[in-house]
Amino acid sequence: MAICPNGHTSQAADYCDECGELIGGAAPAPAPSPGAAAGAAAGGSGTRTCPDCGEPGTDRFCEICGYDFATGGGKPTPDRSVPPPPGPDPGPPERPLPGATGWTAVVAADRAYYNAVIAEEGPDSSTLAFPPYAPERRIPLAGQQIRIGRRSSAQPSPPEIDLREPPEDPGVSHVHAVLLAKPDGSWTLVDPGSRNRTCLNGSTEPIPLNEEVPVSAGDRIHVGAWTTITLTRDEAP
Repeated sequence: MAICPNGHTSQAADYCDECGELIGGAAPAPAPSPGAAAGAAAGGSGTRTCPDCGEPGTDRFCEICGYDFATGGGKPTPDRSVPPPPGPDPGPPERPLPGATGWTAVVAADRAYYNAVIAEEGPDSSTLAFPPYAPERRIPLAGQQIRIGRRSSAQPSPPEIDLREPPEDPGVSHVHAVLLAKPDGSWTLVDPGSRNRTCLNGSTEPIPLNEEVPVSAGDRIHVGAWTTITLTRDEAP
């Protein structure tokens, strides 16, 4: 066993195994250049100069070129042929909430549906006039439920599909129908008890009250005096 000038026990007799310091009796290191010698002097006790690049240092390896003061060689590099250990399992990808993206409700004034309502000659049919201008609206379906109706001062929040927007459909109840998101990404339609009922796909037969009716892309929901809501879904890329 040998002891280096810094007090470390070393198996090697020439350079310390721990800090790389020259042990007494070993061959001296090559003479440093004048600039390197000045840096070594400024570094104090334990400072030596790298014979490859002239950088002074106190650690076993040169901070510039990686020279190993203990063995007289370059700094060991990792074996690139051995693949690194695998990282932690990220687990299954997060599944988006049903209805969070991809589905859209296209709201429009439907002349054909209006004509069918007038043909039934209901008690209010004589006062209904089809709006001369009704721009189409596109409403993304996001969340667990989408209410179809007309907002009022008594409601804490307006329905997601608000048919009080001009032109207001007077035949729509405050909560006329509700779209419910299902775990598989599909939707169902419920009429909770509207005054003028809810129909699908051109039929004049209303859907049952308080029963979930499955709907899919392309289905048309008819409510009020002239409103048709068409469901669309973006195709996956």
